Amino acid sequence: MFAEKAPSNAHEWSVSDLAGALKRTLEDAFGHVRLRGEVSGYRGPHSSGHAYFSLKDQNARIDAVIWKGSFAKLKFRPEEGMEVIATGRITTFPGSSKYQIVIEMLEPAGIGALMALLEERRRKLQAEGLFAAERKRPLPFLPQVIGVVTSPTGAVIRDILHRLEDRFPRRVLVWPVRVQGDTCAAEVAAAIRGFNALAPGGPVPRPDVLIVARGGGSIEDLWGFNEEIVVRAAAESGIPLVSAVGHETDTTLIDHAADRRAPTPTGAAEMVVPVRVELMAAVNDLSRRHMEAALRLVERRRADLRATARALPSPEALFSPKRQRLDLATAKLYPALARNARGHEERLLKVARQLSHVSPVANVARMRARLDAVGLRPHHAVCRSVVLKGETLKQIGERLKVSRETLLRAERTRLSQAQELTQRVAERLVPALQGQIARKTDRLHSVSQLFDSLNYKSVLKRGFALVRDVEGHPLNSSEAVLDGQALVLEFADGKADATGGRIGSRPRVVKPKAVAPEEQGALF
Repeated sequence: MFAEKAPSNAHEWSVSDLAGALKRTLEDAFGHVRLRGEVSGYRGPHSSGHAYFSLKDQNARIDAVIWKGSFAKLKFRPEEGMEVIATGRITTFPGSSKYQIVIEMLEPAGIGALMALLEERRRKLQAEGLFAAERKRPLPFLPQVIGVVTSPTGAVIRDILHRLEDRFPRRVLVWPVRVQGDTCAAEVAAAIRGFNALAPGGPVPRPDVLIVARGGGSIEDLWGFNEEIVVRAAAESGIPLVSAVGHETDTTLIDHAADRRAPTPTGAAEMVVPVRVELMAAVNDLSRRHMEAALRLVERRRADLRATARALPSPEALFSPKRQRLDLATAKLYPALARNARGHEERLLKVARQLSHVSPVANVARMRARLDAVGLRPHHAVCRSVVLKGETLKQIGERLKVSRETLLRAERTRLSQAQELTQRVAERLVPALQGQIARKTDRLHSVSQLFDSLNYKSVLKRGFALVRDVEGHPLNSSEAVLDGQALVLEFADGKADATGGRIGSRPRVVKPKAVAPEEQGALF
């Protein structure tokens, strides 16, 4: 047996009580701390919206959690390996006997970290092509409406409006946003997309150019314009956009995504509109130069016309040589026509002499002489040919006569043979036909006797009657007969009316009436 130990006066704790006491002690001693360390194990926010990771240095490690509400208010998102300064409270998680820091605010550990984060984000967006030069669009020369995204209470909007008033007054639409703080990026992106969502010709005019402006400040103050949501909104804008964030030395990521970057908000106002006085002076100068050039051109053309008119000959000098040439041609025309007529006449006589040798009359005379020379030779030749043809035809006729007699003898022989064959077939066919007729007659007689035996009228002749109702339907049983029902009885020699009644009663027989003999029904 074991020896009993002496009772102890130490307080007994339950696990939950001890965990709660430790939690309260830790929270009282470290209620609010700022902790510097490197982010480890960060995988983005959980599906619940909370973020879980660790903070570590070269010797220790502590679990960290950022609740969903605090995570949405962070100015930047933590990344793996980033050195940060976390502000929050130390607490425990009794479910796993671990202590952790609940982070309420998170900031990079120095400017170097912010610049490293900025450079990494710039490389990422540049790889997506958001900063490509071919995406840049030219600004309109003279916009009708200018949209400005900035704070309505700062000096920036007053500088822009004052500069526009000095250079070229235009209609300005201001979308008020916060240019610093947690909600800055979301409001600026929403303003850019809101201006782009305006329909052309709607109640609120759609701007022709946008200016996103803010005064100077530190990198933390300008951080909202480095957020991805703002850069992507600027790159997606369908309206040309001018970035005027900070002073000339300040550079943000929206400057790379915008179509133009202005060194200051005042410079942005100068970019979007020309100077009205200078524009009017240029227009007036161009108008004056155009008028002077037109006058000089008219004067030069007038001088050229005068010189050309002086160089032109008078109508009399222009037509006199032509008239003289016409008179000379007229004088030469009549002798030339006479010579031409004589030449054609001589050619015609020469052709007539040549045609006389080949005229139809001469050809007919020559043919008649040739025909006379031939004489009766064709007639004698035709007669000899006719005699020869007659002898040939006579010989052919004799040969045809012999052939016809031969064919007739062969045909008579064939006909006599066919007649003998027909007679022999007829002698065999008559007995066969008579036997077939006899068999058909016997079969018909048998079918007639069978029909007579099956005909219901033969049954009627043996003393039976056919019972029907007045509609002609046959009644096949006594149950089908109702008391007092009118019936029609058909006998072999006619029909009679009757009335149905109880057993033992006799139907009343009346004078038969004619009914079609083809009607059939049940027999009793």
